[in-house]
Amino acid sequence: MTKAVLHGFVLLMMSAAVLAQSGNSAPQMAAPAPQAAEAPRTVASVMDRALSGVEKEFVSAAEAMPEDKYSFAPTAGEFKGVRTFAQQIKHVAAVNYMVFPLILGEKAPDTGGENGPDSLKTKAEIVNYLKDSFVLGHRAMAAITEQNLVEPVPSPFGGGTTTRLGMGTLIVSHCFDHYGQMAVYLRMNGIVPPASRQ
Repeated sequence: MTKAVLHGFVLLMMSAAVLAQSGNSAPQMAAPAPQAAEAPRTVASVMDRALSGVEKEFVSAAEAMPEDKYSFAPTAGEFKGVRTFAQQIKHVAAVNYMVFPLILGEKAPDTGGENGPDSLKTKAEIVNYLKDSFVLGHRAMAAITEQNLVEPVPSPFGGGTTTRLGMGTLIVSHCFDHYGQMAVYLRMNGIVPPASRQ
């Protein structure tokens, strides 16, 4: 054993003795806290998470507008012929009902076209129709797998085919497109969209 190594060993032993006499023990390194294992991501879980994000913003915006403003549409500027607030919601829900069944391989319900059923008049009816369309959406997103995501399926918008992945991404972007319009309608009525509140 060299003198330097022996000297280091003696210093280490003396330090341990001093700590023991003072009642202190050597500082211990805390073991890192075990982290919960994250579930492996799948196509379905990624798509469902995207749908959940837009659903939260869209539904909260629909609920934020008072019922007496559901017929609101801007009139100043280049807004001639735009949908009312209620029509924006019904349109998004109707398109959800047109697309999600095709992802599932099911027959789409009759929506009365892209503008939704004329029979829906009250805020409660329209919001329930919207929420139910997202329930169907979560079931559809859960059905997208690595095996079927790019298989051809009938397009809901005329002839030809599309894919489950294409329709799933289309729905998320379509909802956000109309959410942006609804956010403007809310602000024009003095309401900050819930997603933009502190």
